[in-house]
Amino acid sequence: MDLVVNGTRRSVDLDPRTTLLDALREHLGLTGAKKGCDHGQCGACTVLLDGRRVNSCLILAITLLGSSVTTIEGVDHPVQDKFLEHDGFQCGYCTPGQICSAVGMLDEVSKGWPSAVGDAELTDAEIRERMSGNLCRCGAYPNMIPAIREAAAQ
Repeated sequence: MDLVVNGTRRSVDLDPRTTLLDALREHLGLTGAKKGCDHGQCGACTVLLDGRRVNSCLILAITLLGSSVTTIEGVDHPVQDKFLEHDGFQCGYCTPGQICSAVGMLDEVSKGWPSAVGDAELTDAEIRERMSGNLCRCGAYPNMIPAIREAAAQ
């Protein structure tokens, strides 16, 4: 099957049961998305699917015909620089998923999509709520929040 990943059409021979995460890591050599829980609970595998953030461990690759996938390897966004400026990571395992999720979240905010917090502006509480599907075992959240807020201002 053909997958469009980071703007490039790639042909892969996959078992129909292969998840997007396994296709990316094992068949395409894109190891940025991490296999954390393999159950969609931690967000370490977050990528952008047609611009929307998804847990790649929960999606079968075979369902993606005609879709475009962006992994951390294909992201070019101010949030990356802000994560570095604010030391928004410690071990770095969750960082690719956090950054992909932040990029998708900022797009959702720009489109006016509501959240459970419901703040009209991007407050710390709003960022925490919108990023709640991405876990960091090191606890680098205090540095991620200002990084995301500053990236949103750019």
